[in-house]
Amino acid sequence: MKARKYELFARARRPRPMRAREILAWPAEAQFVFDAGTPPPAPPRVDEGDLLDAYSNAVVRAVETVGPSVLRIHPMLDDANVQGVGSGFVVAEGGIVLTNSHVVQGARRFVVITAEGRSLTARCVGDDPDTDLALLKIDQAVDLPLVRLGNSKALRRGQLVIAIGAPLGFEATVTTGVVSALGRSLRGERGRLIEDLIQTDAALNPGNSGGPLVASNGEVVGVATAVIAGYPGLCFAVAANTARFVIGELLAHGQVRRASIGVVAQQAPLPPLLARSTGVTQGYAVFVAQADPGGPAAKAGVRAGDLLVKAGERPLTGLDDLLRALDHACIDVPTPFTLIREGRLMSATITPRLRRRGG
Repeated sequence: MKARKYELFARARRPRPMRAREILAWPAEAQFVFDAGTPPPAPPRVDEGDLLDAYSNAVVRAVETVGPSVLRIHPMLDDANVQGVGSGFVVAEGGIVLTNSHVVQGARRFVVITAEGRSLTARCVGDDPDTDLALLKIDQAVDLPLVRLGNSKALRRGQLVIAIGAPLGFEATVTTGVVSALGRSLRGERGRLIEDLIQTDAALNPGNSGGPLVASNGEVVGVATAVIAGYPGLCFAVAANTARFVIGELLAHGQVRRASIGVVAQQAPLPPLLARSTGVTQGYAVFVAQADPGGPAAKAGVRAGDLLVKAGERPLTGLDDLLRALDHACIDVPTPFTLIREGRLMSATITPRLRRRGG
């Protein structure tokens, strides 16, 4: 046993033979060509001066295209101590001018001054505070150049835009920037959300409200509407696609048609236990505080205390959702609503009516 142990010790001390390693071999006549591919051509050198010239030329062309259509708007107010000024631009034959609703508030007649310095008078033919847009019609027979409304859905973040206004003199003021964001929302004067706004860092000067936001191709893609006080880089414009719809409604009907179901309502959280028992997954609903007697909702059996959770297939998580659901397309069209009453899920078919002016 002892001899066996010494033999194991001796074997452990003996050096181990190195393992033969496989060596790659190739014929001596073999030639290797290491090809890294054809290098891409060097990009052409662009002079910074050329870039600035191209930028300047794009802005100048846009201003020369749209500038003659931009007007200065002075409301003719009863109180001489109150002075207001805004901008607008001609969008249709016959001297139809688009501007902001907040520019025309409190006045019935207006003085408009053209880019050439001509003073004309105008009256309001349509106003939609829910989108902060309004239409004026010039009283005199004039032939003013029209703007082209572009497709605001084609805008991209980072795209060059030019804000044009006429707040101080005959010549239009111009600022430039880029599209900072799309699809923004702001609360309007009547509490309704103004949706699909364009955010830009093109500064809006005082009096530029109602002026055009222009793309480099000379098409108007927005209507300047708001500046966030204290943040000069936060400026907003109503999208051209929204403006096109509003113009059509105001010219045809004198107002933008929207629907109403005749309720006073507010957002309310759904208690988790109630949500589970009814199979509703959303966290909020629309609480009906009052149903107008004889109104569409009351006629359909909706009562105060009900929770509206759906309009058709659209979840209702707050008043904004309800207002979006009540567009002009559902006026006089029976619409199924889902509601919760006393812990039970129910349905009611409501036929929205045309919302009254100012309602």
